[in-house]
Amino acid sequence: MNRVYVCSCFGVTEQQVRQHADAGACTPRQIASACKAGTDCGGCVRTIQALLGRGGCPRRELLDQRQQGVTADLAVPSVVADTLPAEIRLSDAA
Repeated sequence: MNRVYVCSCFGVTEQQVRQHADAGACTPRQIASACKAGTDCGGCVRTIQALLGRGGCPRRELLDQRQQGVTADLAVPSVVADTLPAEIRLSDAA
C-alpha cells in the first residue's frame, strides 16, 4: 500500500484525512481535532484544505440550509410583535 503523508509531524496520511472527512469533518480545524494534523508546524493545512475541497461537505450544506430555514421561521406574527417593547421588536431590528 502506497501511503501519502499529508502531515509528517503526526504521521497522518491522505487516506486518514479522507476518512475523517467522510465521517463529517468539513474544515481543517475539524480534521485537526480528529487527528492533530495541522496543529504543529501548519505546513499541511493547505493540503488538507485541498483534500476537503470547496463545497465538498454535505453536512455543511445541510447546516446552511437549516440556518436559512430557521431565519425564515424567526418571523414573529404582527399580533405578537405589537405586544413587545419597541427595543426588542424584530421588525425594528432589520
